[in-house]
Amino acid sequence: MTKPVPNKAPVLEMRAISKTFGSVKALADVSFTVNAGELHALMGENGAGKSTLMKVLSGAYQADPGGKVLMDGAPIQLGDPKLAKEIGISVIYQELSLAPNLTVAQNIFLGCEPASMGITDRRAMNEATAPILKRLAVRFRPDTLVGDLSLGERQLVEIARAMSARARVIVMDEPTTSLSTRETEQLFKVIAGLKEEGVAIIYISHRMEEIYRLSDRCSVLRDGAYVGTLTRAELSAPKLVSMMVGRDLSTFYKKEHKQLERSGETVLSVEGLGDGHFVHDCSFEVRRGEVLGIAGLVGSGRTELARLIFAADPAASGAIRLNGKDIRCRNPREALSKGIAYLTEDRKGLGLFLDMSVSENVSMCVLERDAGRLGIRNFRAAARRAIGAMKSLSIKAPNARINVGALSGGNQQKVLLARLLEVDPEVVILDEPTRGVDVGAKSEIYRLIHDLAARGLAVIMISSELPEIVGVADRVLVMREGTIAGEVAATPDQPIDQERIMALSTGAANDNVIPTDAEETQPERIAND
Repeated sequence: MTKPVPNKAPVLEMRAISKTFGSVKALADVSFTVNAGELHALMGENGAGKSTLMKVLSGAYQADPGGKVLMDGAPIQLGDPKLAKEIGISVIYQELSLAPNLTVAQNIFLGCEPASMGITDRRAMNEATAPILKRLAVRFRPDTLVGDLSLGERQLVEIARAMSARARVIVMDEPTTSLSTRETEQLFKVIAGLKEEGVAIIYISHRMEEIYRLSDRCSVLRDGAYVGTLTRAELSAPKLVSMMVGRDLSTFYKKEHKQLERSGETVLSVEGLGDGHFVHDCSFEVRRGEVLGIAGLVGSGRTELARLIFAADPAASGAIRLNGKDIRCRNPREALSKGIAYLTEDRKGLGLFLDMSVSENVSMCVLERDAGRLGIRNFRAAARRAIGAMKSLSIKAPNARINVGALSGGNQQKVLLARLLEVDPEVVILDEPTRGVDVGAKSEIYRLIHDLAARGLAVIMISSELPEIVGVADRVLVMREGTIAGEVAATPDQPIDQERIMALSTGAANDNVIPTDAEETQPERIAND
């Protein structure tokens, strides 16, 4: 249980902060406080002003005249990241800012390296880094190259860098997005320890379960303005959603669960699929108009299975049938040509071309359609295609010429989905489609998934968020240790529920689970999660 926050002056106070970019008012008289030993959550849709407010705090942006920032009740002057760091403010941004060619220790001490006679003391850096990494319970060393780390491990290096600075105020912007369950739990333990030491934490997340678990207070921004603050006792999903987007949580999952007959029309059939390493003997079917959820703990093989179906990775065994016919795809291009589309979980690293326009991104898979005489591309056709996609998917952008990198996470995700839909697929695999997007964008993506199924597409959705899986999927396959542990489906007497999914994910016994064909023919595996 979180200890009550002492009744004293806030360690940090931001008063009437405004920020204008040209004619756009990004922040309008926003006030915010955080106390020593408190975790104050900051929530709002993408574009609500959260990142802008934190960039003002970090010194990356200069606020408009009139606002004030105070530390321990005394005014401070910001506008320089180095000065903010010296004052004791550390920001862990969602977009990592590490040098992959340097070691963990070098990244942590970048700009403040210990030196002797002008020579950097690497041994001293490694020795100072070791206890921080031990506290985070990581599996890499201070001298490990950051380029050799996973995305989640790099996120932990960012956190270690903030801890090394002995900051009094730490801003964490979506810190668990790339972390495994084990890493997330360890981070939560570290946060509890920092609070005990009196560190003030500003926590930004779209995951409401984290907000309920961690926050002492939660403030909401909407359209650049302060909406209100809820104490821990006042927190509830309906209140938060109403404050963020002005509507009720019940509008999230518009799709009613269907009890599809097993004899229904099968679009995709997977039999004994495996890669000889991560994925073993997976068999299942997806029917027309169905949303099939795939759940499981991080590392259970969900993404690896999707990549095998899409031919992004080579299969070592098994067969794939589309509309009853065997298909063999050597690469993703062939999978797309046969009607299988895959939306990657890493939209920025593997999906989008951030420095290219909406129009160029939407048309990337169908460039041959725009080929004119002498090989000259018809840019007008591409622009019309992008404008149509912006209307049908409600992509919020000033025009189709704007770079995708300038859009919010939710709109970037919809641009990537628009690109896939241009190939007119029969099967759409969505890997973490709402990762890193705000509440309002999530609702729109759920609507799009419902629309895809209503059009007769077979939809496979992978998600780490159980409420999302339960609310959107018609059936749920649960993976554990690279194989399908079982299936959870709605019955006349029992809807899909999180408990049955978690029982399969962790290996706990559950008699109310519908076994898959694969599970009926092989002994149940023992989970080590």
